[in-house]
Amino acid sequence: LVAEIEKKITEAFEVFDRESNKTVDVREIGCIVRSLGCFPNEAEVQELIEKMEVEEPGGFVHLENFLPVVTKVLLDRRFRPIPEDVILHAFEALDENKRGYITKEELVKHLTEE
Repeated sequence: LVAEIEKKITEAFEVFDRESNKTVDVREIGCIVRSLGCFPNEAEVQELIEKMEVEEPGGFVHLENFLPVVTKVLLDRRFRPIPEDVILHAFEALDENKRGYITKEELVKHLTEE
């Protein structure tokens, strides 16, 4: 199981390894973790980065530092997505006219004013 998880993580990491040198830009960490089905918020991404021993602020993360941290995240089943029924309930609360959709204007209003 661990070998399978590590393979999956390595493959996701390599997609973002632009130089093919086993490193990624620290700003890509959230995208990589989310591509693995985990959905941490930005503060949680920063906590993960702190565990990865980034050599300098705004630097790069090495696969050898990334792999154990993210393997533990997947094994512990951390940062799971919000269940569909919860998202649907939230959407229904925004769809005041019960049309089955909300307009861009309504969404902007909800996100900026309410």
